[in-house]
Amino acid sequence: MTDTPRALARDIDATCRLTGRFVLRSGRIADEYFDKYRFEADPVLLDRVAAGLAGLVPPGTEVLAGLELGGIPVVTALARHVGLPCAFVRKTAKAYGTARLAEGADVAGRRVLVVEDVVTSGGQVVISTGQLRELGATVAHAVCVIDRGEGGAEALAGHGIALRALLTRADLDAARRP
Repeated sequence: MTDTPRALARDIDATCRLTGRFVLRSGRIADEYFDKYRFEADPVLLDRVAAGLAGLVPPGTEVLAGLELGGIPVVTALARHVGLPCAFVRKTAKAYGTARLAEGADVAGRRVLVVEDVVTSGGQVVISTGQLRELGATVAHAVCVIDRGEGGAEALAGHGIALRALLTRADLDAARRP
């Protein structure tokens, strides 16, 4: 059976959209919260996500770079579908051991695709892409599972990064309607 974007959006929404009382990072109180870690923790749903993302990987990509924390399970599952090596990108290089920012596959001199779970403002993707470029990576694209449609794609474009999203917030909202 082939998964449709609407079916995937419906199942992600049903799994991840929580209702209750939630304090957001901004301090604002919300009665609804999207817990992205729920689809990342579900192996069947995560595999469906990875299968969908596989079609968004640009030709010529040599390394998939997953961003800490949510991008790590996504990039690992995606790698199984496309057969490419992964780099696991920290927010900051660790101060011990290898002291590396990007663990796993080497990114220097390679065409790297940044993989993120959810993009809102695009801020972390911009920061991490800049760091990967400093390490010698060529980064022109990023993929995400969900683009919340809050300016992230535009912010990334301003830094020479084309964002490809499997789903948008609008897709998740539409999947709730009969």
